[in-house]
Amino acid sequence: MDLRFRKGDILAIAAVLALAAAVFALFLPSRSTDGAVVEIYRNGERLHAFSLNVDRQFTIDGDYTNVVTISGGKVAITESTCPGGDCVGCGWASSAGRSIVCLPNGVEIRIVGAEGEVDFIVG
Repeated sequence: MDLRFRKGDILAIAAVLALAAAVFALFLPSRSTDGAVVEIYRNGERLHAFSLNVDRQFTIDGDYTNVVTISGGKVAITESTCPGGDCVGCGWASSAGRSIVCLPNGVEIRIVGAEGEVDFIVG
């Protein structure tokens, strides 16, 4: 039994790997934050809307205090006085459709794409 690769085997493997890389790149979410907006809600009411591309830090007061940081095209709640601090543990979000929530303070941070941008197409 001969277990050596032949020229055709190597070409077939290369073709399969190239196809897999192309499919992966096709479905890879875009990291572009052009036009992305960070919307800040408290108890369902929109308080602020900021570009995801402009670095800033601000505080949201309520029953508790949340410090929101926008930096490098990402957003996070970096400090919070709420019990548990789960909102701080959510880390950084950068793509449209993602959100960060602080339930005890009633705060929701949403990242939305540019006007008219399609998030996903099915079927």
